[in-house]
Amino acid sequence: MTETTGTRTDTCAGPPERGSRRPDGADKYTISEVAALTGLSAHTLRWYERIGLMPHIDRSHTGQRRYTNRDLDWLALVGKLRLTGMPVADMVRYAELVREGDHTYAERCALLKATREDVLARIAELQGTLAVLDHKISIYADAGQPLASERSR
Repeated sequence: MTETTGTRTDTCAGPPERGSRRPDGADKYTISEVAALTGLSAHTLRWYERIGLMPHIDRSHTGQRRYTNRDLDWLALVGKLRLTGMPVADMVRYAELVREGDHTYAERCALLKATREDVLARIAELQGTLAVLDHKISIYADAGQPLASERSR
């Protein structure tokens, strides 16, 4: 799924990683190929489709799913959103807003800003946790070392 914002096109997750991707136009991937490329299971990919997070996956004449590079870009964004801790319901809502069109830009932006605030709060919490760990590590690193007063003897 590619997003549009006015006259710009947003490929969702930044520049695509082209490592083992096929050129556009020849980019028809099976579900097992997408699972291998993304690390997601086929079950997860089917579930994403069922809940509306990955709608409109093309099918071959035999009914097999055929994913495109655009689908891989969308999955990359979904992966980033998962890392933020965004609830699945919010990810589905975001996908719905993208499908509804450019007039949902403000709502999409608000959803992403709220998620950004959550991420910043988690980063601050993790920084505090890191400070505690660093303090404890320094205590243990100094354990067994002669005290300064003992070293001068």
